[in-house]
Amino acid sequence: MKHPSWICCQLGAREHYAIARSLYQAGNLSLLITDAWVKPQSLLNSFPNPLLKSLQERFYPDLVAAPVASFTGSLLRFEVSHRVRKTGDWERMIARNRWFQKQVIRHLEAIQSRRPFKTPPVLFTYSYAALDILCYAKSKGWMTVLGQIDPGIFEEKIVLAEHQKHPNLASSWQPVPPKYWEDWQTECTLSDCILVNSNWSKQALQQVGIDEQKIEVVPLVYTPQSVAKNFQRTYPDRFSQQRPLRVLFLGQVILRKGAAALLEAAKLLQDKPIEFWIVGRSEVTSTDTCSHNIRWIGAVSRSETVKYYQQADVFLFPTLSDGFGLTQLEAQAWKLPLIVSKFCGEVVIDGINGKVLPEVTGGAIAILLQSFVEQPQLLLKLSQSCHSQTVFGLSKLAEQLQALT
Repeated sequence: MKHPSWICCQLGAREHYAIARSLYQAGNLSLLITDAWVKPQSLLNSFPNPLLKSLQERFYPDLVAAPVASFTGSLLRFEVSHRVRKTGDWERMIARNRWFQKQVIRHLEAIQSRRPFKTPPVLFTYSYAALDILCYAKSKGWMTVLGQIDPGIFEEKIVLAEHQKHPNLASSWQPVPPKYWEDWQTECTLSDCILVNSNWSKQALQQVGIDEQKIEVVPLVYTPQSVAKNFQRTYPDRFSQQRPLRVLFLGQVILRKGAAALLEAAKLLQDKPIEFWIVGRSEVTSTDTCSHNIRWIGAVSRSETVKYYQQADVFLFPTLSDGFGLTQLEAQAWKLPLIVSKFCGEVVIDGINGKVLPEVTGGAIAILLQSFVEQPQLLLKLSQSCHSQTVFGLSKLAEQLQALT
């Protein structure tokens, strides 16, 4: 049976282009349309400016010969314009979503005028930058698939409650404008199928009335670097102040990701041989963040995260809500045991390749970390059971996508 071809519309480098890569590998990708695509030979790679670092990583070798359309020059003009005008984060993000949709529709119309598709393709696009694209696709009679990147408005309610609970942890977070959620609800209505990455997201969407029959759970995939497969992780016989247990928290340092519980755990464990490495841009400010057992490393590029995965002893992901949490798979690829919450993708089998927190609190985190200090061999046992590369592969993803049509 021949499966229909897909058009993938993607703003940003989400999932390392996994949807497009899996379809291309299976021979079903008609076109990837993305905001920026910087091939290795591009002049942009010759500039050392650190501001261009994330842009220079907008490429994936698996797709070097794939049909890709991008608007890199237009994106640069957009970003410069908004920097000059000093627009707010939400205003800029919503404007970028609209800009991308206009670019996509203009490109699709140009294709249709030159050489219309012989058979209707399946159009895939990610949430919040999808409404106009979905309207266009539906007008052409195409099947539409929405990639839901997070648990939606249900998650916002959780975040709001956490901010009210911790007013001492100053943050720039603000709820999105109501129109944002109105448009999202319309995106869900227009979509023939909604892909979520975890059962947690599916439950969240059902909580706000999204049709359960439309929702398909498709976990994220991650292809480990070849060097990670032979990486050997070791642990000392005992942890000490000279060689403490190194706990890695990598990602946005925000309340939604469990920052309050992280800081509480660090405070509870100040007299233990434990060091917290916090890698990522922080939106949390408080005198509580000055604990001597915390190393604030700050934001790093995607390529720089490797050394932290390699050198850490355990990965901490105490999120209050996540669509999946790709960092779980990245950490596992480096055989790094995980401590995670229940409110994300199901990567950890409790007691096999990591530990699942009974609740997201500093006390619960502290108890687990203390057990690892007392029994370092437990970490080695968990490390040896990492299995992400076999469970979450590109071939499996392609099969799941093809089954939708």
